[in-house]
Amino acid sequence: MPVFDYAVVRVFFATDRNVTGNELPAKKFGAERSQLAYGSTTISIPRDHKLGVTETPSIWKLEFRENPDKHVILQSAVIQPKDEFFSAIAERVHSSADGSAFVFVHGYNVTFEDAAKRTAQISYDLGFDGAPVFYSWPSEGKTAAYTIDEGNVEWAQSNLKNFLEDFFVRSDAKNVYLIAHSMGSRALTRAVSSLMAERKDFQPRLKEIILAAPDIDAAVFKKDIAPALKAAGRPITLYVSSKDIALIASKKVHRYPRAGESGRGLVVVPGIETVDATGVDTGFLGHSYFADTRTVLSDMSTLFKTGQRAGQRFGLRDAGTHNNRYWSFKK
Repeated sequence: MPVFDYAVVRVFFATDRNVTGNELPAKKFGAERSQLAYGSTTISIPRDHKLGVTETPSIWKLEFRENPDKHVILQSAVIQPKDEFFSAIAERVHSSADGSAFVFVHGYNVTFEDAAKRTAQISYDLGFDGAPVFYSWPSEGKTAAYTIDEGNVEWAQSNLKNFLEDFFVRSDAKNVYLIAHSMGSRALTRAVSSLMAERKDFQPRLKEIILAAPDIDAAVFKKDIAPALKAAGRPITLYVSSKDIALIASKKVHRYPRAGESGRGLVVVPGIETVDATGVDTGFLGHSYFADTRTVLSDMSTLFKTGQRAGQRFGLRDAGTHNNRYWSFKK
């Protein structure tokens, strides 16, 4: 009987990308706008996987093709009817210890394949027991397509809101975590603010909103978005960094500071826990080349498993003042 040196993670998805007709899992969805499609993917993760990394072939290691024993690989992507999709999620939720699920919304310059692999990596690294789900809006997956992605993430906002409403109604999840990265935070924050205002019965099941380096105008975030998010009365964690590539590009385009920046423009809003991850992060969600126990993913794991707030979590220190309180990772 063969022994495999990798694990297989099943991840659910909703996407408003176009179906290309290509049967290769990585090419199944394109970057054009379309109607919502639902389904599930399987992703292999090597047993010697490093925390925060989505391992890919490296020419420096003379690796010219994907190997599941060494790399994170999208093995399959299957489209499902809507009813079948939500039934499968509910089944996964019911099999978990605390009826949990998370929905991840990716950022700029991300393909469907990238989003699937990143979601599987997050789920695997967190040791997540519930249903991992990602929402993939039609990002071009190209560095030069920043302004196109801006238009597409705005277009996707209403679709995301409709999906989240269905998700709360039909997933049976008692504990829902919403995670967004970079430009994806624009759609998620607006969608969830509107949804929670309309459906207050959903609020007790929303356990945490996590925004990782949000590519949102900092002043707009403070003035409009933060108050709307806080109105739902649910915990919100904001991870900021000065090393996020998307934020560097965004600041060049927009001139004004972004909500995900650290340093002098760091956003601190009462009722939102800001964590400065610059010191331990190489980019997105603790993406390092070594298994650093102080990464954002490690902190998220503690948050998910214990519900402890920033002031209680072991790896964080209070870095602000009484009137300007935020946290950073301990050295």
